[in-house]
Amino acid sequence: MKPIRVVVVDDSPFNRKVISEMLESSESIEVVARAFDGEDAIRKIVEHDPDAITLDLEMPRMDGFAVLRWLMANRPLPVLVVSSRESNRSVFKALDLGAVDFVVKPSRTASPKLKELQKELVSKVLSIPTMKFDHVKERVRSAPDIQISPLPDRAKEGSSSVICIAASTGGPPAVQLILQRLPKEMTAPIVICQHMPPIFTKLFAERLCGVAGRPVKEAENGEPLLLGRAYVAPGGMQLRIQIDQGRPALSVTRRSAEDRFAPSANYLFLSAARVFGRACMAVILTGMGDDGKEGAVAIHKAGGKVVAESEETAVIYGMPKEVVKAGAADFSVPLTEIPSMIYRYGESGG
Repeated sequence: MKPIRVVVVDDSPFNRKVISEMLESSESIEVVARAFDGEDAIRKIVEHDPDAITLDLEMPRMDGFAVLRWLMANRPLPVLVVSSRESNRSVFKALDLGAVDFVVKPSRTASPKLKELQKELVSKVLSIPTMKFDHVKERVRSAPDIQISPLPDRAKEGSSSVICIAASTGGPPAVQLILQRLPKEMTAPIVICQHMPPIFTKLFAERLCGVAGRPVKEAENGEPLLLGRAYVAPGGMQLRIQIDQGRPALSVTRRSAEDRFAPSANYLFLSAARVFGRACMAVILTGMGDDGKEGAVAIHKAGGKVVAESEETAVIYGMPKEVVKAGAADFSVPLTEIPSMIYRYGESGG
């Protein structure tokens, strides 16, 4: 197979060097050019026609947002944002404009985190050939409103008491679309496991809160699971549902050395199956890997509902595909149909 050809865009010579070295640690990736600002990036992209770019957002003259807008209008290709912590809120704007994912910038001090970052960066670039980039472009456009008709009482008899949503690459815009289109009268609590680094999950929750029409917050250890609210699993931690003093509550714990993902959908789903059994719904959205498969199987066996995003809309049909292959998906539907599915089977009796 030909290597994935990448242009590295960053105004810092240090970052350009380190990011390039990290990427080229894989024989499957070739850095074909380095650019120092947005204008230079467009020149290099036109000249080299890469498969993907890594993009700094804060740059002089032409910033990363201008590059993204130009790319989506003229030469769409996968963009992986490399974000400094100072510009972390800007990451979600970049995802809205068409970036497929992000990583946190390397620090100048050598540390074990640099190795973790290298592994994450390389893994995300290597996933690009499996990505349906047309689906990213479609999500940049405004999705049509979903009309949800009133349900007969019979449809609500087997309703769920909690909705658990899992997503990875391509997930933030998908989660946002779902929460925006759920009716406010739907009171079942929603718990979200989005693969995302620490700090960013809190900002993601704040962003969702501004568009969802319901309170959304980053989950805290020991807090009760309340009707009408949504919770986001903290980055770098594990989130479970437990019974505390006779009522459902959230448990946030540190990741173990063996954990591949933190937060992990499996931890969340398995705990939901134990606590809620058949009164539980799992939704598995776009993402690479198989996180969530084991937990979805448990929810399915307990009699709960499992919905997987179909290949028709998934940016990366990895996580939902594994759930479907395991025979755990009750439904496999496009993203735009998932809010209706959640409302139909996930409305708490309140």
